[in-house]
Amino acid sequence: MRFAPSPTGPLHIGGVRTALYNYLFARQHGGVMILRIEDTDSTRFVPGAEDYINEALHWLGIGIDEGVIEGGNYGPYKQSERRDIYRKYVKQLLDDGKAYIAFDTPEELDAKRQEVANFQYDASTRLQMRNSLSMPADEVQRLIDAGEKHVVRFKIEPNCDVVVNDLIRGVVTINSSILDDKVLYKSADDLPTYHLANIVDDHLMEVSHVIRGEEWLPSAPLHVLLYEAFGWADTMPQFVHLPLLLKPDGKGKLSKRDGDRLGFPVFPLEWHDPKSGDISSGYRERGYLPQAVVNFLALLGWNPGDDREIFSMDDLIKEFSFEHCSKKGAKFDYEKGKWFNHEYLMNMGDAELALVFKPVLAQNVDVSQFSDDYIAKAVGLVKSRVNFVGELWDQARFFFVRPETYAEKDIRKRWKEETPDILRALIEVLHSIDNFTSQHTEEVVLGWIKEHDYHLGNVMNAFRLTVVGECKGPHMFDISELLGKDETIARIHAGIERIKPLDNA
Repeated sequence: MRFAPSPTGPLHIGGVRTALYNYLFARQHGGVMILRIEDTDSTRFVPGAEDYINEALHWLGIGIDEGVIEGGNYGPYKQSERRDIYRKYVKQLLDDGKAYIAFDTPEELDAKRQEVANFQYDASTRLQMRNSLSMPADEVQRLIDAGEKHVVRFKIEPNCDVVVNDLIRGVVTINSSILDDKVLYKSADDLPTYHLANIVDDHLMEVSHVIRGEEWLPSAPLHVLLYEAFGWADTMPQFVHLPLLLKPDGKGKLSKRDGDRLGFPVFPLEWHDPKSGDISSGYRERGYLPQAVVNFLALLGWNPGDDREIFSMDDLIKEFSFEHCSKKGAKFDYEKGKWFNHEYLMNMGDAELALVFKPVLAQNVDVSQFSDDYIAKAVGLVKSRVNFVGELWDQARFFFVRPETYAEKDIRKRWKEETPDILRALIEVLHSIDNFTSQHTEEVVLGWIKEHDYHLGNVMNAFRLTVVGECKGPHMFDISELLGKDETIARIHAGIERIKPLDNA
């Protein structure tokens, strides 16, 4: 299996899904996962993009066996370093009459498009253009010797049936007349285009299955024709064309604009554009767990055949199959992605989650003041309330910082004239408790409230308001147990001093 991204910018989440499916299938069958960098279009190369691709795959746990970093027996794994290899195969196609040289300039091509509606460079138009099929051989050689820029185009014979066998779509027959004579090589940078480079590399690297996320046409039938032109039909890999990832709303494929418009990332990691300086958000920086992203993406276009939704990477490797891949595009339900992240947060051990939370905590307090056990217990009490690690601070901050302000809406509703006296009495009750565990403290305090016929909601919410700063949070006696008796009482004292009744109007 191979994943062959172009270093032209950040890796799109659709590309991540393609890499994931390649990885799952390779691991399932004891195969090899190759990362090949498709950098043949030098005009679109973006500095930092290749490093970004490697870092993103590593973060997601998509292991690479052979590649630029890992090495291997079939390198180089960067296409720009394989020029000498490609030249041989360009020459073979030219010598066999399967390709031809074209000198048409961009301006000449634009003029022809203006002249001919729906212009396509093919058997019906190629003899009207400037190429080795329409020009004398000596003139072609003269132009080449003079350094005239040119391309090599694949010569597609018209009105032939091209049969593509796809593991998702089945057997599809396409007439060659709808295809144009694709450019396979450009003299300007002495590099092949995607179409030739990938065919040659897949063959030489002995790739057995090609899973792609791009459009079905024209790549699938063109690649079949190229394999046949080289005489490699017997070693042609099995093709798999994945359904597109679609917009969450409306029609069309998922784009960065959709993420910007609806507020979700379309890249695995945050991307800093070296040209514009623009910053695009990433799943990692938004607080998504890599396991959750993998699980979410795996189910966009594939299902296990039942109602299960939570899959570890090992589960996915075991269960994945093309038989359960959809032919239709998958709507990108970003809200479902949040749900997956919540589920994975909930299933993390508290100690493990505390380690992930620590960098967030360190941005707000001196973490050395708190033990790892204390932090773990704090996040364990609030993790059911969040979707992302970054949200834990808002939900758990009162465990680490005493409240200095108190929510006015809760003061208006819960702070009565008699509240300070009741809370002073509560302090005495708390002082008397030796076993300050949640269960025991709750039994004592609720018994005291009942004995004095106090309003349960008003007392408990005033208690919570002084300790937390607002009427929210997990079970109150779980909070008091973790804070401890002295801290809990100190906060009640501070609340009595600071909180003043507000006009309810």
